Amino acid sequence: QVQLVESGGGLVQAGGSLRLSCAASGRTFSLYAMGWFRQAPGKERDFVGWISPTGGVKGYADSVKGRFTISRDNAKNTVDLQMNSLKPADTAVYYCAAAPTYTGTYRLPRAYTYWGQGTQVTVSS
Repeated sequence: QVQLVESGGGLVQAGGSLRLSCAASGRTFSLYAMGWFRQAPGKERDFVGWISPTGGVKGYADSVKGRFTISRDNAKNTVDLQMNSLKPADTAVYYCAAAPTYTGTYRLPRAYTYWGQGTQVTVSS
C-alpha cells in the first residue's frame, strides 16, 4: 500500500502561480510513474501531466502545456507540479497518483493504482 499526500493548494489570482507537492510513502517510489489529475465540480477527472520513474520522460495535457511543469525527487519521495500563468479554468481539485506498472496509457486514470486525497486550487478572475 502506497499513501500519497498532496499539499500546496490554495486561492490565487489569474496569472499567478502555485506549486503543488505530493509526498509518497514506501521504498518503491522510484519505480513508479507519477501523474497529476484534476477534477472540477460536475466534471470527469482530467489528465494534467505525468512523469516517468526516473524523471526522463514527461507528458502534459494540451490545456496546461507550456504553463505547468512536473518534476520529482526520488531521494525525497516527492513529485511536484509547478503551475504558472494560472487561469480560472484551472480551478479544480488536484490529485496525485502513482502507477507501479508501465501501461503506456498514463493519460488515463485507470493506469494508476494509488491516489492522494486531493488539494483544492482556486483561481479567481
